[in-house]
Amino acid sequence: MSERVPATIPQQEPLLRVDARRNRERLVAAARDLLAREGTEVSIADIAAQAGVGKGTVFRHYASKDALVAEVVCEVLEALLSRGRELASTLPPADALRAFMTEAVHRQADDRAFCEVVAGASAGNERVQESIRRLHELVDELTAHAREAGAIRADVTGDDIALLVSGIYQTAAPLARTDPGLWRRYLALTLDGLLPRHAHPLPHPSPRLAARVS
Repeated sequence: MSERVPATIPQQEPLLRVDARRNRERLVAAARDLLAREGTEVSIADIAAQAGVGKGTVFRHYASKDALVAEVVCEVLEALLSRGRELASTLPPADALRAFMTEAVHRQADDRAFCEVVAGASAGNERVQESIRRLHELVDELTAHAREAGAIRADVTGDDIALLVSGIYQTAAPLARTDPGLWRRYLALTLDGLLPRHAHPLPHPSPRLAARVS
């Protein structure tokens, strides 16, 4: 008669995997919250403490702090990409571009790490750069559709829009603590400036952003 293996043994590995997955989910949730509020200078120790795990657990899931930051920021970038594609497929070109720009600036205002990473804090991370590249492609598409519809001036490019989105937030950032909604004023001014009526020729060509270079 063959020896029976206790029924509990085959269950141990799945239970361990479930526990590891829960730890990872807690880590990402804690990192998402702290990075949004405090930026990329937040420590691994603080993230681990908020997640209720030890620092060793963090490094069992992520080889470095940069890898964890990339995980969180890529989530944000992918959500913005998904939202942009939805806007492009459901709204007229002018409305889609306006809504996307609003969403993108709002995201920067609510998430310090997103703003810092997109500005270059994790420029060497391939995952982040790939997401940013695809985001630029989406901005190009939204801009081209709005331009072809005659909704914005004919000399505006996707690179212009990408830089304007960043610049709008940066303009209002010094007063963000006392007037967190100020960015909406400068977004409205920018959107009006994109309109084709009474447009004067721009005195300098559009840049070609480094994120496009393969």
